[in-house]
Amino acid sequence: MATVGMDFCELTTGPINVNLVARRVVPPECGATVTLDGYARRFTKVKTTGEIRETLYLEYEAYEGMALKEMRKLIDAAHSKFEISNIGIVHRTGKLEIGETSVVISVAAPHRKDAFAACEWLIKELKQTVPIWKKEVYADGEAWSEGEAAS
Repeated sequence: MATVGMDFCELTTGPINVNLVARRVVPPECGATVTLDGYARRFTKVKTTGEIRETLYLEYEAYEGMALKEMRKLIDAAHSKFEISNIGIVHRTGKLEIGETSVVISVAAPHRKDAFAACEWLIKELKQTVPIWKKEVYADGEAWSEGEAAS
């Protein structure tokens, strides 16, 4: 088990234990941890048409070395933007069934407001900048999903 209370980022092909990720970032001086558990959902709204499609499963691919480097940059940037203590980011690659966790971001902070803000900022930035790609597989085809637009 990794040291508690340290920043970390990882890619994995196996299931992610959300609780273990969250507990790894908790130092004694913090009063809040906010954790995002992003998981594969059954129905997806197609951004271009508004159509709702049923997803059978997802597949994630990553450029591992660059993905970890970019996640580390996000962690460093979040520390400069928010009053937080520690961050953990774990993203899964490979095939995911509906309901399985694809990404966990956990942020520990002395106060919850900064933990919430940092966690939201991190997931938006991760989707825009980290070279991890998601393919949604449907009964009648498949599509690679693009990252979220900047807001």
